Amino acid sequence: MEILWFLIALCMLAAVVGPFALRRRGGIRQVAPGSPDAADPDAYGFVRQEELDIRLPGPDQDLLDVLEVVQRSQDWRAALQLLAGTPKEGEVRWQRVQAFAGAASLELAGRPGAGGSWLRSWRAEAPKDAGGAAVHAEFLVQQAWRSSTAAADDFRIILEEARTVCGEAALLAPGDPVPYIVELAAARGLGYSHEEFDLLWAKIIDRAPAHLGAHLAALHFWCEKWHGSLKEAERFATTAAARAPRGSLLAALPLFAVYEHLPEVNLVRGFYESLTVRNAVEGALFAVHAARADDPMLAHVRHLLVMFLVRMERWSEAVHQLVHIDGHVGALPWTQSSDPAAEYAVYRALAVAGYEANGGNPATLPH
Repeated sequence: MEILWFLIALCMLAAVVGPFALRRRGGIRQVAPGSPDAADPDAYGFVRQEELDIRLPGPDQDLLDVLEVVQRSQDWRAALQLLAGTPKEGEVRWQRVQAFAGAASLELAGRPGAGGSWLRSWRAEAPKDAGGAAVHAEFLVQQAWRSSTAAADDFRIILEEARTVCGEAALLAPGDPVPYIVELAAARGLGYSHEEFDLLWAKIIDRAPAHLGAHLAALHFWCEKWHGSLKEAERFATTAAARAPRGSLLAALPLFAVYEHLPEVNLVRGFYESLTVRNAVEGALFAVHAARADDPMLAHVRHLLVMFLVRMERWSEAVHQLVHIDGHVGALPWTQSSDPAAEYAVYRALAVAGYEANGGNPATLPH
């Protein structure tokens, strides 16, 4: 055990406390790729830190190809075609809408006033396209939350505009749950009452009752910092998990509820041994094992499991999740950090260090 903590200390560099005192968001010190303090990703076939893709939680080559074309040419038509061919059912459409909006938002941040011009052209030249409207609405929501520290009036004005565009997108695609899911994110900032939330939630459930992305968006509404409490969030998550059909990743929702209510700094190692955390982790592991291998939300659950399994010292199980997700880090909890790739790389190094300290090696890598 002494060797294990020595390895962890190396991975954490100058951290004063162990992994169970890590800050929930952005508090892990970066371990430089290739440094002697980091587990060598090459030995396990893992992607080097500088090559990790921070845009997506998992592979979507069609989306990446279209994004490359759109951002290189500033021509939005390929994005329109991709979304038009993406079924309204399932989770992929929601993820792609988020990705296009995020790409435009990052472009605008990098080139204020000029970046993301392809989205403006898309909306101006194809105002009746449902996909463009949904991306525009999500873009406004992301812009609002990125600027949430600005004037309260500006924040609310952007979210009000997002709600209006959500309504336009919903009219253009009556069976599509995505505009309503996007509105859930706006509802957090606009202060929807429980009654307003219930009306919006009913529209989503009518269209996509097992949509994990929708449940994750709704979970924010119940978080203590918005309207609810931990008890209300847990009730919402456990009810959804209990009603989930076999093979649905909704069984992992309680783990996301626990994550949303983690304290900023947790100095109690025993917290990760508590019944609440253990049950949430076991539920998420069950969901992962029962889910389809091609479920587009599977990577989201695996990423969050890595964080919890590392903090619980369940090294082999953490490495098992890493085998499936390595290469992409565009998911919670990494995206809450200013440097998602660095955050992920440290947890990966901790998992491998613990795995090796307990007799594991690349040859015994779980698959």
